[in-house]
Amino acid sequence: MDAGYRHADRGAMLARFAARILVVCPRCCGRAVVVPRPGGPELRHSVDLLFLPRRLACARCGATAEWEPERRGNARIGATLGGPAEPFFGRPLWLQTRCAGRLLWAYDTEHVDALAAYIGARLRERGSPSSSLAMIPRLPDWMTSAANRSEVVAGLAALRAQAERSAPEDRPDAADGSAARPQRRRATY
Repeated sequence: MDAGYRHADRGAMLARFAARILVVCPRCCGRAVVVPRPGGPELRHSVDLLFLPRRLACARCGATAEWEPERRGNARIGATLGGPAEPFFGRPLWLQTRCAGRLLWAYDTEHVDALAAYIGARLRERGSPSSSLAMIPRLPDWMTSAANRSEVVAGLAALRAQAERSAPEDRPDAADGSAARPQRRRATY
């Protein structure tokens, strides 16, 4: 899982990883997925993912749910990303584990890989400081600390392995919902 010697931050936003979010199913507690509803508008920017109608689907038990962005006049109120709950349905993330005395989480394997590439690199180059929404500069200090590097890399490897599992008995202990509180702030478009 060690990404190598060097990582150059390209300024990717967390929204880039919100296209497919692995969650705990509300019915069977197995792995479900939250994705944009089929037939929606074409994406122009990754931030558009915060405003698209969503579908939660569990391949194991067949549970489904639909989410629509709230509307205020002509404005759509989208989701706010961050934390161990996905922002559309408020479900606990499937990919979370205790790490360095904290909770390490990711939306899917692409998110895990992006974190692992940065955390595992010995030389980390920051991208343009112009984007206040970029994911890498907003990572908490405990994740980026060299003192925690090996533990965080191991935690990310555990999340990658967790992504392959889907049965209710495979649900991670950290995904019991106790830490899962969706962000209250909402994005307006």
